[in-house]
Amino acid sequence: MIPRTRIRNIGISAHIDSGKTTLSERILFYTGRIHAIEEVRGGGKGATMDFMPEEKLHGITITSAATTCEWDDTQINLIDTPGHVDFTIEVERALRVLDGAVMVLCAVAGVQSQSITVDRQMKRYRVPRLAFINKMDRTGADPFRVVQGIRDRLQLNAMLLQYPIGSEDQFQGVIDLVEMTADYFEGENGENCVKKSIPEALRDEAQQAREKLLDALSLFSEPMTEMLLAGEEIPKALIWETIRQATLSLEFTPVLLGSAFKNKGVQNLLDAVVLYLPSPIDREVVKTVELVSVYPNPDASLVALAFKLTVESFGQLTYTRIYSGTLKPGDSVYNSRTEQRVQIGRLVRMHANKREEVKVAIAGDIVALLGVDCASGDTFCSGEPLVSLEKMFVPEPVITLAITPKKQEDSDRLSKALNRFQREDPTFRLSIDPESGATLISGMGELHLEIYLERIQREYNAEVYVGNPAVAYRETIGQQATFDYRFKKQSGGPGQYAHITGWIEPTDEPFVFENRVVGGAIPKEYIPACEKGFLEAMQSGKLEGYPVTGVKVVLDGGSYHPIDSSELAFRSASHQAIEGAIAKAKPYILEPIMLVEVETPNEFMGRVQGDLSSRRGLLLGSETMQGYTVIRAEVALARMFGYSTELRSLTSGMANFSMEFACYRQS
Repeated sequence: MIPRTRIRNIGISAHIDSGKTTLSERILFYTGRIHAIEEVRGGGKGATMDFMPEEKLHGITITSAATTCEWDDTQINLIDTPGHVDFTIEVERALRVLDGAVMVLCAVAGVQSQSITVDRQMKRYRVPRLAFINKMDRTGADPFRVVQGIRDRLQLNAMLLQYPIGSEDQFQGVIDLVEMTADYFEGENGENCVKKSIPEALRDEAQQAREKLLDALSLFSEPMTEMLLAGEEIPKALIWETIRQATLSLEFTPVLLGSAFKNKGVQNLLDAVVLYLPSPIDREVVKTVELVSVYPNPDASLVALAFKLTVESFGQLTYTRIYSGTLKPGDSVYNSRTEQRVQIGRLVRMHANKREEVKVAIAGDIVALLGVDCASGDTFCSGEPLVSLEKMFVPEPVITLAITPKKQEDSDRLSKALNRFQREDPTFRLSIDPESGATLISGMGELHLEIYLERIQREYNAEVYVGNPAVAYRETIGQQATFDYRFKKQSGGPGQYAHITGWIEPTDEPFVFENRVVGGAIPKEYIPACEKGFLEAMQSGKLEGYPVTGVKVVLDGGSYHPIDSSELAFRSASHQAIEGAIAKAKPYILEPIMLVEVETPNEFMGRVQGDLSSRRGLLLGSETMQGYTVIRAEVALARMFGYSTELRSLTSGMANFSMEFACYRQS
């Protein structure tokens, strides 16, 4: 059994087209997991981690894929995540369970919009990370500008651990600033990492870069500070340990260089993963919702989190992170959400879409369970008391499509597909239009829903009619309003009675409920029914029927009847009271605003800016690089449908863009 100190649970995350999957392919090759390198685009079988037909068709990662490999006697459990913002839930739930991460950045584009989102997700779950500046062989590559962008835009204390030997088409290798050697990558696929002396022309620059690095690291190590002041040589072991401790404490971000496509720098990155990223026992102690500390001890009670599930022909495949204890096939454990016992059947370790049987999984492992019925985010426990791990953050959908089956025989197949997708993907929502009766699917963007429509046809052979996309608007309130509502019904037998008072006011949170009832004016057992009634009323606003958000409800009094009062009565009273209060609180419509980032050749910059302005876009700024400009703007989602076609027309097909949800704003 591998010691816990020799395990690394890491994810690879980045902006789309930064080279994550290409990097993953090289990692698998150099660790001996695969024996031939395949590319994301082009001929051949396609990259190992992009196994879905839609991923091969679109040339992007859609679903996170897990695998396991070994490097330097260390087991690396690796998850390759999508870069497109429409599939951000895959990044979210991967980072929720990982101990460390590699953030990949393009040496030309640097920090992009999805880089900022990924950084925010890593900070949310306090995940230590390395940065890998990829595509050093591309025209315009400038790692020093990228590092400055990491420091300025992501507010990270980032420092290069390497110095480039050439760049663009002259990129040959890297200088290791800790060992002060020049690393070159020889062989047909760069498999031979050869250490040589530093080229004379770069010796002074490399020495200056090393001194700058040591000066920055000395802030985290008193022994290093003393040795620097005394003019002594710093041992490599002390530098490695200082970088490791500063990285684990989230105070330092090591930056490495390379070109995954050209097979350069990947082995150095693997060395850095082993040296600097945490093992399961190095991570901060995990806390449950009940504020119980969970330690990565194989002999303790089981605590495991089901963080992702896929439904396949044989049943459900549940990706699970073991935080404490040991899990074996045949074990009977509790699902803390349902408080029901679950029988564990087979355990497997995933290699993309292939499975390898596992006889035992212990604290720190990431495995998949076959045939277990549960929901994403459920916690498995082996004993009392039952505990629940914190759920992951799930963003709200911003776009909706109406779909109807073309033929009657398509109806059942469509229903099966939609129920499966909703179970697998928390950002894919399903509802029924109360007026037309049409089925509505909601998601994170046009591509998100387009992929699911393709899967409905390919996997379930169901044909559907698709309506025009609709924006997921919201309603909110502009001022405080009070309520004093008495619900009273008498129909011969026992009556219904409930009386509540309080007020509503705007808040930055989606919904806040505060109970200020004192003196037993409303019995405690009816308070949850009141909250449920308030939440039900928020599902449909008074203006256009959109969900209501940004409301704080304060319940401060009321009265009850010892016989006629019930949970149903207080729930109904709360529902109707809030409907009336919202109508008095100056409600208004909110629309989703998207952060748009366009990368265009310089000659088309004026056209692109003018087009964004015509879409009611707020230009946030631009950054001019070698031959092209990156334009950032905030634009209402309603004005962005079909933008990819328009942008191609404006720029002769030479520009590209990315878009992610920024905020809701008054329309």
